[in-house]
Amino acid sequence: MPFSQKIVPNRIVIYAKDVMNITGRSERTARKILQQVRKTNGKGRSAFVTVAEFCRYAGLEESSVQEFLK
Repeated sequence: MPFSQKIVPNRIVIYAKDVMNITGRSERTARKILQQVRKTNGKGRSAFVTVAEFCRYAGLEESSVQEFLK
């Protein structure tokens, strides 16, 4: 059996921990930010927030956030 490497694609979902690391805010504030992004995009409470949606809301460049998430 040949050895194969697992290729990990760029993530499309952003979590509160990521928002904490990107913005330097507390966990509670990061959760509130994600809640606002969901509300802005008409999503439910348990829906995932994509990196693109977060970047549009926060006014950040998606490429810089994707680099940060690697």
